[in-house]
Amino acid sequence: MAGGGASVYDDLILHISPDKFFIESLTATQVVLVIDRITYDLTLQTNNGQIPPIASRKPIAGILGIIPLVSGPYLVVVTRKARLGALQGGEVWRVVETEIISYARAEHHLTPTQLEANRRYTGMLQQVLSTPYFYFSYTMDLSHSRQRLDTLRSPDFKNRTLLDRAEQRFIWNWHLLGPLRKDPALHRYCLPVTHGFVSIHPVVIAGTKLVWAIISRRSTQRCGTRLFVRGGDEKGWVANYVETEQLVEVNGTVASFVQTRGSIPLLWHQRPDLRYKPPPTLELKQGVTHRDCFSRHFQEQVQLYGQQVIINLVDQKGAEGRLESQLKAVVAVSKEPNVFYEPFDFHAECSKMRWDRLSILLDRLSQYQEQFSYFLQSREGSVLARQSGVFRTNCIDCLDRTNVVQSMLARINLQTVLVRQGVLQDHMKVEHQPLFEPLFKNVWADHADMISIQYTGTGALKTDFTRTGARTKLGLLEDGRRSLIRYYKNNFADGFRQDSLDLFVGNHCVSPTEGVTHESPLAPLKPDQRYLALPIALALSLAMLTLSLIVPAELSTEILLSVLFWAAMIFVTGGTIFKNGPEYVDQPRLVHLPPKPMVSP
Repeated sequence: MAGGGASVYDDLILHISPDKFFIESLTATQVVLVIDRITYDLTLQTNNGQIPPIASRKPIAGILGIIPLVSGPYLVVVTRKARLGALQGGEVWRVVETEIISYARAEHHLTPTQLEANRRYTGMLQQVLSTPYFYFSYTMDLSHSRQRLDTLRSPDFKNRTLLDRAEQRFIWNWHLLGPLRKDPALHRYCLPVTHGFVSIHPVVIAGTKLVWAIISRRSTQRCGTRLFVRGGDEKGWVANYVETEQLVEVNGTVASFVQTRGSIPLLWHQRPDLRYKPPPTLELKQGVTHRDCFSRHFQEQVQLYGQQVIINLVDQKGAEGRLESQLKAVVAVSKEPNVFYEPFDFHAECSKMRWDRLSILLDRLSQYQEQFSYFLQSREGSVLARQSGVFRTNCIDCLDRTNVVQSMLARINLQTVLVRQGVLQDHMKVEHQPLFEPLFKNVWADHADMISIQYTGTGALKTDFTRTGARTKLGLLEDGRRSLIRYYKNNFADGFRQDSLDLFVGNHCVSPTEGVTHESPLAPLKPDQRYLALPIALALSLAMLTLSLIVPAELSTEILLSVLFWAAMIFVTGGTIFKNGPEYVDQPRLVHLPPKPMVSP
């Protein structure tokens, strides 16, 4: 992974003067990147003392890019980083802190409406940048799996810059790097970052030293939050798509096992409407069918990864069951020769904490896992084995159930790799290694939490099973707490978070004349008094019902009638609020707009 083309400058000094930014590399002091804050020009100049003494000096770990907002462009930089470890000689880092620096020295030229819009846009950038975690390397291709790197291997590819050869699907600041990408001379200042999860652990198993790592790469295609972005689109891109790679390095030999997850590749939605679990609903779109979405998705997946096994863990009854039936029908009609379908009703099969029944699914998948193999490369660089297909796992969210199954498939692969490498003998089991087994469980549980936080805003459910190998009552209570937090965030905070993602990856571009020649999409909405009155009425009714039950010393007919009246008021106002649920949800305002305005009865 390390080496090859020009690496990215790893230690930079940002000099800030009133009219320019000067970015100087400590390893290439003969040149300096100059960014004009007035004309917005970017030039690479010979460092001949043009940095003014009055310029403030700030060490930075890298440049994430430049993004235009209402007040003008902003420079986005990494100010703190944390080392995670090394893979094949290349160090991997995590972004700890960032800073968004305005080109404009003042905002006097903005109207109050523009100032508010600009403040919200910068808040959106901070929202994304504060979501754990972003990862990068100055020398290695973190966006590629080991097998993909080997497939792309050529003298031309190796001589490219890290930015040029990166896998664009997984580079989250690709849009931000646009102004710098135009000039190849500036590529060494461009720091590509991935989003997802990285864990690197040097371990000792049965007396052998090795490095065990998990790298998950979230896709920027159809990125979004849990309920606002579901299913697939006309391009075949799906929500919550993540490529997960397990890496094992033993004495210079590298093994790689790749799995993927992604929303059910059909046209469907599940927009929040105050209900705890709004039913997933199949969509009809003009000019595109479920089969189009499915076929386009898997044509790309087969091209990228080889044969596909769809592990569908959704319920086979109820609202989820309708999705399962539609997917099964599309699989049958499409007749894709390299796509295999394996449904498994996780909740029904594992009800009453019968998680041992997951062995039924693993037995069905064992033939595929043996056939697909994994990527194995010797210390000298020769390829000893290739992975010919992947497991593509999904549940309704592609989070909790999905992570449980992925961790079990990863364990089976790890067992196979360690036996082949001579680390374990045939009769030995990786789960019986007392020092490694707790680490394996906790890393996969941390992985579940991280992917879930990025999609839903909370940690994953069912992680007690991943951490301990058993379902516990304490784990069920924790799942309940997280479910309540999910409910709140999905209904009352995710509109802003969805807009933040769309702004960051370039789905929405801010116009410099926004708020002047046309209204900003973030302009304050005029509140509808009808909808504001209902929550007030509900709160008042709850208060009066409580007083009617607590204050009186004895129950009289008048008190009973009062209790019934306020209970009826709660029922009526609460029912009306839920009937008009989307009006109370925090809706996105940039790209994923409500399908139609809701009309009160």
